[in-house]
Amino acid sequence: MKLESFTYRTVNGINCAVAGDGPPVLLLHGYPQTHLIWHHVAPRLAADHTVIATDLRGYGDSHKPATGPAGYAKRVMAAEQVEVLASLGFDRFAVVGHDRGGRVAHRMALDHPDVVTRLAVLDIVPTLHAYATADAAFAQGYYHWFFLTAGGGIPERLIGGDPEFWIRARMTARHHGGTPFDPAAMAEYVRCFSDPAAISASCDDYRAAATIDLEHDSPVRRVACPVLALWGGQSFVGRTYDVLDVWREYASDLRGEALPADHYLPEEAPEATTAALRAFLTRSSPPAAR
Repeated sequence: MKLESFTYRTVNGINCAVAGDGPPVLLLHGYPQTHLIWHHVAPRLAADHTVIATDLRGYGDSHKPATGPAGYAKRVMAAEQVEVLASLGFDRFAVVGHDRGGRVAHRMALDHPDVVTRLAVLDIVPTLHAYATADAAFAQGYYHWFFLTAGGGIPERLIGGDPEFWIRARMTARHHGGTPFDPAAMAEYVRCFSDPAAISASCDDYRAAATIDLEHDSPVRRVACPVLALWGGQSFVGRTYDVLDVWREYASDLRGEALPADHYLPEEAPEATTAALRAFLTRSSPPAAR
């Protein structure tokens, strides 16, 4: 499965899909998916934007360097995406990130303020806040954050025994109502994640979040560009946090809203997600949240 009407190419090891004309916007996916999470949203945004949807390093059909957690620091992953877009001819662009992609996008906006024009984060609160406020409910709801950081090859071995079960179980548990997952997209997630290198890389992504990313995130700095936070009204994030209140500490110019979905906004609520993103990306001066 590929994004309809998109042109594909590999740039510096990163799988990229590009289409449309207009202001550029980079779309970043989360765990355990690929750029195909945007298969409903990307073609619609391409009607008035140049859309670049990529697979993060370690995921999909992008390269999977065996570097350990240091190579999957969000600072490293963000810089790599900036370099890829520069190679494609885009020196300034908006970025939209879901889940892990949102964490990469957040770091990108902090480290490259001259590049990122707008930032949209989907169904996350900042990593630093999540760890600082973690409690028993968080440990149960986000148990994978701790499981995937285990050493000794434990998560790699256990997930590798049945990666399809892991992906389907994880994703089904965080989807309630709305548009069903596309079977072709799900098959692609399973195909890509069945690669042992992808399983290892994704574990290192989470190990980085629990270590080096926290160092990079301290002390808290505010994103200077406009920020949009979207979250699922039925998601763990939506049920656990006052999302806008949390993000106010991390963003100077903020707006946001809950959408009728659980975690996978672009797949569960594609129309609402597209509408919110288009309004944010095209409005010259969107109203900030109060």
